[in-house]
Amino acid sequence: MTADSVAIFVSPHSFKEGKACLSRNISLNLPDKSDHMIKKTILLLALLIASYTYAQQVKIAGTVFDSQKQPLENVSVSPAYSRNSVVTDAKGEYSLSVRPGDSIKIIFSLLGYHQHQYIIPRLDKDIELDVAMDEDSRDLNVVTVEGQRTVTTVIERIDYLATRRTSSPWGSLESLLVTMGGVSANNELSSQYSVRGGNFDENIVYVNGLEIYRPLLVRSAQQEGLSFINPDMVRTVAFSAGGYSAEYGDKMSSVLDITYRKPAKFEGSASTGFLGGNIHVGNSSGHFSQITGIRYKTIRSLMNTTDTKAEYDPSFFDIQSYMTYDFSSKWEVGFLGNYSHNLYKYTPRTRSTSFGTLQILRNFTVHFDGQERDKFLTYQAALTLKGKINENLNIGITGSTFASDEQERYDIEGRYLLKEFDASGSEVTDDSSVLGIGTYMEHARNKVESEVYTFTHFGDFRLDNHLLKWGLTYQREKIKDKIKEWEMRDSAGYSLPYTGINANMYSNLKSDNRINSSRFSGFLQDTYRFNTEKGLFILNAGVRASYWSFNEEFIFSPRGALAFVPEGMDNFSVRLAGGIYYQAPFYKEFQRIADVDGNNVIELNKDIKSQKSVHIVLGSDYYFRGKDQTTPPFKLSGELYYKKMSDLIPYTVNNVKIRYSGENSSKGYAVGLDLKLYGEFIPGADSWVSFGIMKAQQDIQGVKVPLPTDRRYNFALFFQDYFPGYERLRMSLRGLFSQGLPVSAPHRGYEDGYFRTPAYKRVDIGFSWQILGESFAIRNKNSFCKAFKNIWLGLDVFNIFDMQNTNTYYWVSDVYNHQYAVPNYLTGRQVNVKLMAEF
Repeated sequence: MTADSVAIFVSPHSFKEGKACLSRNISLNLPDKSDHMIKKTILLLALLIASYTYAQQVKIAGTVFDSQKQPLENVSVSPAYSRNSVVTDAKGEYSLSVRPGDSIKIIFSLLGYHQHQYIIPRLDKDIELDVAMDEDSRDLNVVTVEGQRTVTTVIERIDYLATRRTSSPWGSLESLLVTMGGVSANNELSSQYSVRGGNFDENIVYVNGLEIYRPLLVRSAQQEGLSFINPDMVRTVAFSAGGYSAEYGDKMSSVLDITYRKPAKFEGSASTGFLGGNIHVGNSSGHFSQITGIRYKTIRSLMNTTDTKAEYDPSFFDIQSYMTYDFSSKWEVGFLGNYSHNLYKYTPRTRSTSFGTLQILRNFTVHFDGQERDKFLTYQAALTLKGKINENLNIGITGSTFASDEQERYDIEGRYLLKEFDASGSEVTDDSSVLGIGTYMEHARNKVESEVYTFTHFGDFRLDNHLLKWGLTYQREKIKDKIKEWEMRDSAGYSLPYTGINANMYSNLKSDNRINSSRFSGFLQDTYRFNTEKGLFILNAGVRASYWSFNEEFIFSPRGALAFVPEGMDNFSVRLAGGIYYQAPFYKEFQRIADVDGNNVIELNKDIKSQKSVHIVLGSDYYFRGKDQTTPPFKLSGELYYKKMSDLIPYTVNNVKIRYSGENSSKGYAVGLDLKLYGEFIPGADSWVSFGIMKAQQDIQGVKVPLPTDRRYNFALFFQDYFPGYERLRMSLRGLFSQGLPVSAPHRGYEDGYFRTPAYKRVDIGFSWQILGESFAIRNKNSFCKAFKNIWLGLDVFNIFDMQNTNTYYWVSDVYNHQYAVPNYLTGRQVNVKLMAEF
């Protein structure tokens, strides 16, 4: 370049964006007389551009500490999806300059510590942000590449914070889980879910390494009460729909792994609404930390939207606490305790259900006498001591106990009339319109007491690129039951079933059993990471074994997974997982019904075997962005799976009651594809849509029928957004649409004939308005407001389109024992108002 030319490198969008960059080379030939003046003008212009750019930035500064209040050095601090980043100095201090604007997400990350993300709703001035980071003790089952977490195992991390914004009757974590790929549910009153053709009992749930048990006597969703998991206390949520590693126990379908958090400072929240309320408080003081949550739930308003008009007086209450004490920087003792007190009182009055088709309309009317009184008390506690022997070796021991006291008592009489209407909806006047008339009476005095004691040793050892994990467990089970229930039906003066000679009960069941058994189990697994020219590989392989004294059965379960991230393709990963998974029987599975002098009596089958399932799962994740490269990336995930099952125990499902045959008389398979598209439309708020197709079939002594949880298709949507320009008003939407489930006549198996319920379809929507926030000026002016971080007012509309979903059927018989299936509909449209506060 000569002295007679000046090179100017300016982006054509520099002035609009407020920044300069090397983008275009413009060469100007200038006269000698004006050369000096032009250079001055260009220099002045460059200074003005730089000044304008600097003036448009604000500063975020603060200090980063660890859980012991010690400053952390070399912590990366950056806005999400930006290359603009800084690191903390030796004092843990940082200063980050960013452009002002709408909400921004700041990410704090350091190897060996949990990543922290903070969302600033509106950034228009300098702020101070101090952060406390917790050590990360998780396994090497996740790879982070340039800020994106590339999934390299079948364990998926879930945004549990979204549960607070979920529009569902309970706002529980399970209500969010059923929108994931491969997971489905058909009862909004229950927290139970089905995964890839499995039933509720085939899902294992852990909280801080403690296996969670649920009441054994519950037969309907309205009795169920609260889920064990308290979302206010959760730190991380991990879920796998199959192909999980050997460290997880003996279940055939899925694993949900919850970790409760250790508060670094004082925190708390409270909420109340038409469906109940909850409060939680956490704090850290020196070596001690604790977080405690109390919840109360009621279903009175929801049940008023069903066909049965009744007096509902439920009372569902629980309290949980997680406490830790650090003896030193290497040793810690932790306590997790839960007490649940669920009372269900039900006095039905009348019921009127219309059903049928446009050509055949029917109405079922019942007038009731009697009541139901149920009580479910559960206790669960665990004491854990864990320590770091050195930088590579960690060990621990856990002692835990579970106890339940369950009682079910009801005497309900119903006088029913089943009539037929013509196509116009008018009642048929002749006698042929009466299809059934009669009386029934249901009686039960059921009681179950259970105790489970567990002692576990666990540990892990890091050696180069290997992570070895092991565990040994001894478990003692004591269960006793006393079941006495019967049902009598009378149709036009005849006791059913009508034989013409004797009057018999329609059904009855008796049980007086006790079991006192021991289980021994253990696992060993290794996670190995290695790089090649082709990319990064992560191999997880392990074995699990267990022995049960009741049937003297020993089972051996090898499992493995291989993940691959291609070189130069950080936005893509593929994984293959599989193994042998057993469903060890627990109380219900080995109960079989025997005929003793005309009565149905439950006996325990000591020849029962564990159900077996061989999993093969092929999955992949792909990250991509739209036209706007500054927006968060989308993620498309897919898993193709096949499960071959043997030694199955056939069962039927009625509401949430699973009745097993008590015999290993079936085999089957499940095959399907799950897809999920994930995106972040607003910072820190995840949205996704999932779709799955599946076929789950069993062979019962040569008769091929679908598994009771077979759904050929399943669609789910979870979406969050806020109104443009008014971030304080947010919306969440949850939609479910899936095929109906197979149904058989009462006291018969699916091999004797079945049909399907109508498709389950439901849309819930919720709105939340931020009344008070940390950045609101009123917090500095009012001492009462200063006590709160955030206050939200919520409005939920459940089942906004008032769709009728069928849960189960009530079967009505005439004197000739012809049966009519009357649908039991679930809840209709319901409005809920709630107030949430964080302090």
